[in-house]
This record gives sequence, structure tokens and C-alpha cells, in this order.
Amino acid sequence: MGRGRQKAKQTKVARDLKYYSPPTDLSALQRELQTSATSNDHHDELADRYADTEPDESSDEDWADEPASGATRRR
Repeated sequence: MGRGRQKAKQTKVARDLKYYSPPTDLSALQRELQTSATSNDHHDELADRYADTEPDESSDEDWADEPASGATRRR
């Protein structure tokens, strides 16, 4: 007993949170989206600068022919 008031209060708080929609600052959203476009350009510059241009020393076929160290074959 005595749980009715507590449950009603929790239900009211949950309902208030569910239907609450804070005001949206559209100008701040626009600024954020505009700056993300320039940050993508910066990311591309860094990717180009640090791209791996050296070919791999071993090809993918080399590792497939050699058994792993410590691996044993079953007969």
C-alpha cells in the first residue's frame, strides 16, 4: 500500500519527459552544419598527406602458401 501516489508521480514525470520538446536553435544548427563541411575538407587533406603510398613488401599470396609457425598437420 502507499505505492499509488509514488507510481502516479513517476507516471506524470515520465509523460512530461516523453512529450517535452526543447526549442530548436535553427541558426546554431546551420552554423554547425556549415563548419562540418569545412572539417571534412580538412580530413581529406590529412588523409592525402598520410596516405600509404608504398606498396606492401609481401603480396597476399605469400602468406597463404606458408603454414603458420607452430601449426601442425593432421594425417
